[in-house]
Amino acid sequence: MVTEEFSPGFDRIVSDQATVELVAGGFIFTEGPVWNGRDGYLVFTDIIGDAIHKWEPGKGISVLISPSGKANGMTYDREGRLVVAGWGNRTVWRVEHDGSANALVSHYRGQKLNTSNDIVVKSDGFIYFTDPSGGLTNVGMHGEDVQKYLDYEGVYRLDPDNGTMTLLIDDMEGPNGLCFSPDESLLYVNDSRRRLIRVWDVQPDGTLSNGRLFAEVVGDDLGNPDGMKVDAEGNVYCTGPGGVWMLDPGGKPLGRIRTPEQCANFVFGGSDLKTIYFTARTSVYRTRVNIPGIPTYPAR
Repeated sequence: MVTEEFSPGFDRIVSDQATVELVAGGFIFTEGPVWNGRDGYLVFTDIIGDAIHKWEPGKGISVLISPSGKANGMTYDREGRLVVAGWGNRTVWRVEHDGSANALVSHYRGQKLNTSNDIVVKSDGFIYFTDPSGGLTNVGMHGEDVQKYLDYEGVYRLDPDNGTMTLLIDDMEGPNGLCFSPDESLLYVNDSRRRLIRVWDVQPDGTLSNGRLFAEVVGDDLGNPDGMKVDAEGNVYCTGPGGVWMLDPGGKPLGRIRTPEQCANFVFGGSDLKTIYFTARTSVYRTRVNIPGIPTYPAR
């Protein structure tokens, strides 16, 4: 059995008969999955393999971009362009409509970024991303420059039109996954090192207020808070010990889906957004759930 219930009602989200199926394997460190709802395919990174891959139903795996600057988290913007947290090359960059790569930002107030990790785009087009320094010490994930220039681990808001950056959070040890609530009134950010999730109120100008603890994600199995998403009902899904945990909008743990390998990230996909694709070390897996996720642009 791959599901484990922590609270009654978990089987409403995912069946206790659910199975986890292998989609593709043979990678080194898979991450950053994003579903292209318009064209119906999955894109994900292999950080150490230094590539961005595409998986298309019925066609299988192809290389989309290589080398990738050891890319990590990815999403799409409102124009359907792939936006990338450039873990190894220490940038946030975007794939333009003509296929060219365009670095949107590499420094904050004259100082080089740490190693941008995960990334989301709000409906107003602004980009929010986490910038921990873990890539500077993880062998195989960083570039030639491993100097840390910023004395904090940041979370930023980026205006993609002019490159203006706003530092939103600077008091986390290892900011990693982040996601908005369905109505974008809340921003969740997890801290891998502290094994917890925090939440902030999103203000009309896009800044944050009232930061508070949302939940702790702890256990004896391998895995930490990393990739994070919400479903259409506002339940929060976060990688953690043993697989992917589900928490209700109040932060109560409901249960988890166990994955065959340590899971770093995941995404809702498929035509109904009820298939979860897991990037778990050497492989990509999938399972079915009962509540759809939030569509990532470009939507159908």
